[in-house]
Amino acid sequence: MKILITGGAGFIGSHLADRLLGMGEEVFVIDDLSTGALKNIEHLQENPRFHLVADTILHEAVMNELVFKCDQIYHMAAAVGVKLIMNRPVETLETNVKGTEMVLKLANSHKRKVLIASTSEVYGKVMDGHNCCVLTEDTDRLMGSTTKRRWAYACSKALDEFLALAYYEEKKLPVIIARIFNTVGPRQTGQYGMVVPNFVQKALIDKPIVVYGDGTQSRSFTHISDAVEALVGLMAEPGAVGQVVNVGNTKEVSIKELALLVKEMTGSESDIEYIPYEKAYGPGFEDMMRRCPDIARIKELIGFEPKVDLRGIIQTVIDYYKE
Repeated sequence: MKILITGGAGFIGSHLADRLLGMGEEVFVIDDLSTGALKNIEHLQENPRFHLVADTILHEAVMNELVFKCDQIYHMAAAVGVKLIMNRPVETLETNVKGTEMVLKLANSHKRKVLIASTSEVYGKVMDGHNCCVLTEDTDRLMGSTTKRRWAYACSKALDEFLALAYYEEKKLPVIIARIFNTVGPRQTGQYGMVVPNFVQKALIDKPIVVYGDGTQSRSFTHISDAVEALVGLMAEPGAVGQVVNVGNTKEVSIKELALLVKEMTGSESDIEYIPYEKAYGPGFEDMMRRCPDIARIKELIGFEPKVDLRGIIQTVIDYYKE
C-alpha cells in the first residue's frame, strides 16, 4: 500500500516509517522539520519506496495530492513537549487543531482510513489525589483553568478527538484514535522537555539531573517499538475503527526513582537537583501527579502486550546517546 505519515521525521513518525517500509509498504512523509529532524530519516533516503515532502500539513494543495495518492494516513504531526507548549502556545494550538482539521477534511474527501495520534495529556489531572487507579478510554477528564497555559496542548488534542469522532459518526470516515502515553526510545530529543532523554544526556556527562517539582509525580513509559507495533496493529484491525484506544505501559515509576535508575545504569556521578515548577515554567504552572493507562481495550482488539521493560527502555536511550 501507499501510506502517508504526517510528522514522519519526528521521533514516533520516523520509527513508524521504518516499520512500514520493513513490511514492504510505500511510505510518503510530510514534515515541516520544526520539531522533526532529517537525521531521523536520513537512513531511509536511498529507499525507492520512501518519499519525503518538506512542507507544512497546513498547505492544502500539497496535502490534497498526498492524501489522494495514499491508501492510509497516520496523522502523527503535532506540536509536543511541555517546553514548546509553554514557549509557543499559538503554534501549539494552530498546528494541532488546524492540522488535524486539514487531515480529516481531505481524508473524508478521498475516503481514506486515518489513524489520529492523540495523547494521555487529554486526561489532565484526573488521577491527582490517587482517586483513580488507572485511566480507561472513558474516564472523565479534568482540566485546569484556561489561564494555565499548561493545559492548551491537552485541550487542543481533545478537540482533535472530538472532530475525528464527529467525522466517523456523521460522515462514516474510518477513523481510529490512538491515545499515546509517554513513549521513549532512540531518536527522542530532550529539547522540548522529554524526561528520559534529558536525564540520560545529563547523566552521561556527569551534569546535574534536574527534576522539576519534588519528584513524587509518576508516569508509565512505553518503548517506541511497542508503541509502533500497537499503531500498526490498530490500523489493520477493523474493530478499532471509531474507537479511542490507549497505547501505553501499565508500570508506573516516580520521576525521582527514574532519575536514580538512570544514574545507576549510566554509572554517573551526577547530582540530582530539584527545581520548583515555578522557577522552570513561571508562576501558576500545574502538572498532573500520576498518569497510568488501562490497556484492556487494546489487548482485546489486537492482543497488545508491551514487551520492553523500564530498564530495557532506558538502556536503548543510553546506547543511542553514547553513539
